[in-house]
Amino acid sequence: MDMALPPRIRKLEESVVNRIAAGEVIQRPASALKELLENSLDAGATVVSVIVKDGGLKLIQITDNGHGIRYEDLPILCERHTTSKITAFEDLQKVSTLGFRGEALASMTFVAHLTVTTMTEGQTHGYRASYKDGVMEGDPRPCAAVKGTQIMVENLFYNVTARRKSFKNPSDEYARVVDVISKYSIQNPKVGFSCKKFGDARADVQTPGNTSSLEAIRAVYGPGTSRELIEIKTSKNDSSDFFEMNGYISSANYSAKRTTMILFINDRLVDCAPLKRAIEVVYAAVLPKASKPYIYMSIRLPPEHVDVNVHPTKKEVSFLNQESLIEAIQTAVEQELLQSNKSRTFYAQTSLEAAFLPQGQPASQAENKSSQKAPVNKLVRTDSQSPAGRMHAFLASGAELKNDLAAMRRIVRQRRHSNDTSGSSSGSSAVERMLAAVDTETHSGLLEIVRHSTFIGMADDVLALIQHKTRLYLMNCLTLSKELMYQQALVRLRRLNALRLTNPAPVYDLIVMALDEEEQCGNYHATDGSKDGIAQVYCNQILKRAEFLRECFSIDIDDNGNVCTLPLIVEQHTPDMDRLPLFALHLSKSVDCDVEDECFETVARALSEFYALHPPLLPRPSTNPPAVCAESNETEMDEDVGLEAESKWSQRDWTIQHVLFPAMKLLLKPPVRMATDGTALQFKTSVVVVFPNENW
Repeated sequence: MDMALPPRIRKLEESVVNRIAAGEVIQRPASALKELLENSLDAGATVVSVIVKDGGLKLIQITDNGHGIRYEDLPILCERHTTSKITAFEDLQKVSTLGFRGEALASMTFVAHLTVTTMTEGQTHGYRASYKDGVMEGDPRPCAAVKGTQIMVENLFYNVTARRKSFKNPSDEYARVVDVISKYSIQNPKVGFSCKKFGDARADVQTPGNTSSLEAIRAVYGPGTSRELIEIKTSKNDSSDFFEMNGYISSANYSAKRTTMILFINDRLVDCAPLKRAIEVVYAAVLPKASKPYIYMSIRLPPEHVDVNVHPTKKEVSFLNQESLIEAIQTAVEQELLQSNKSRTFYAQTSLEAAFLPQGQPASQAENKSSQKAPVNKLVRTDSQSPAGRMHAFLASGAELKNDLAAMRRIVRQRRHSNDTSGSSSGSSAVERMLAAVDTETHSGLLEIVRHSTFIGMADDVLALIQHKTRLYLMNCLTLSKELMYQQALVRLRRLNALRLTNPAPVYDLIVMALDEEEQCGNYHATDGSKDGIAQVYCNQILKRAEFLRECFSIDIDDNGNVCTLPLIVEQHTPDMDRLPLFALHLSKSVDCDVEDECFETVARALSEFYALHPPLLPRPSTNPPAVCAESNETEMDEDVGLEAESKWSQRDWTIQHVLFPAMKLLLKPPVRMATDGTALQFKTSVVVVFPNENW
């Protein structure tokens, strides 16, 4: 039987090798521009202008005022591995320039048409030369020019059909080009950068030069970003572990849906995934809502500590003592954030005159004063009983819009038709006193707003926007849901329906898990006693009150110490089970009282904290498309975790609109404190209000 012979090994032709190398170095128009920008900066340019056509596929033209290229160097300019940056391999150990391999221009000539116009100091005219496949076509031609270099890259990937067809949207490629220029303009504020589309009179990026990095950020990203940045600096002076870092990071007031990270190491734009993750961990732990940060950092390391020759496009580098450097930077970021988080800035409304009616004043009296001869811009834009004007109507699908308020109202009214408004049927005088206090503390003006408002949409993860007549209000969903759950737990005492858990949860294990979380937050220390001992004490306290919890609050705990049922406080709403361990811990403290009546309020408060509509523990997945500067397949979070987070956030948003607000309109009696503690804010005039961090 004949055996198949192994294929022969052949040496590839030089043209094939060059095209393969070109595909690695020049991946897209933005990577070509990055190489050209670095050449301009290495040439000492103080002004760099870029013109782009069709996202860089038709034309990339870059002009600088650097030292230019010698006439005698033009013939070998675009040959592979010709460079003025290094002369020996040892030079790589201390390279300080951005370019060093001499591959970029050569690679471009194999996938595009390249033309160079240059003039050096002291020459009376410049020279222009064209290149193809690494070879100059003809001799350099004298031409009019100014000191510096202009390089035109035309018809990029004209001979690589598959690569060119993959760039379906020139606008996306142009956005990547703009992103590269923007980042280099921040790192090099003394250099003036401009970038515009071919034929446009106005530049999309324009920095003046001779300025600071913060001013460059203002010019590129806008004042809204620059005013929320804080300067950060840190360093180490050890001979074996030396580095300097400076830059700007976003403060507690900055809010974005995705991370913006601009990192330069020895003036080289690079990616460093471990450093990015370390900083994001700090922001997730310090700031609310897992806000995504803005980060600009410039790190200076000894050249001999950095290996720049580890990636074809030089977007990654390897350096010594990476772990200790990241730890030092992470600590510095955490310290700056803790200091900046002492106050928060809100762009809200300051004037609350007539926002809430004085106690005892009829709702119609104040409204009539402002509604007479109302101008057009003061007319009510939507019927409070119709969902047509809600923000969600413009965002949600048709299937979601069928879940309107009517169905929820019918369910809630069915639950409310008994003597819910007059007090508890439990006969407990303590509960009756608590419900009487709720009635006494009800704010009539805020009650009017809640009962006759229209839900518009979520302003952020906690605040919802509603409309009452001609006014808009921001309402804190977390605070409102806590109060609603507390009131309903008392109103429905001994009449709460039960939710049965599929898998009963051991109380002891839940409390141990809660203590672990408390330890991470610094609320538990080893000196407090062993976790097992504390958990056993708390578990015994709950078991002693098991009958009370089952009879009054439908919390069924079997003889083995397992939670079997939880109460249904508001129809169609179940609590976030990720918070069950913390609820078990709070419950164990709530039932630790000698008189049964005293437990009603403490247990109701524990339930309200558990059932309140907290933001999910997982961060909200970004709804933005991938960043224009991303050239890797790295994702923001694991796909499975992302799907789980998306499901939890979608369910919470739906519950707020279709469950919480309908129930509030029918059942909630807002207390007086909500008119002044920031639970409700009225829009009137735009200003900046600063609140202490303790009240955030």
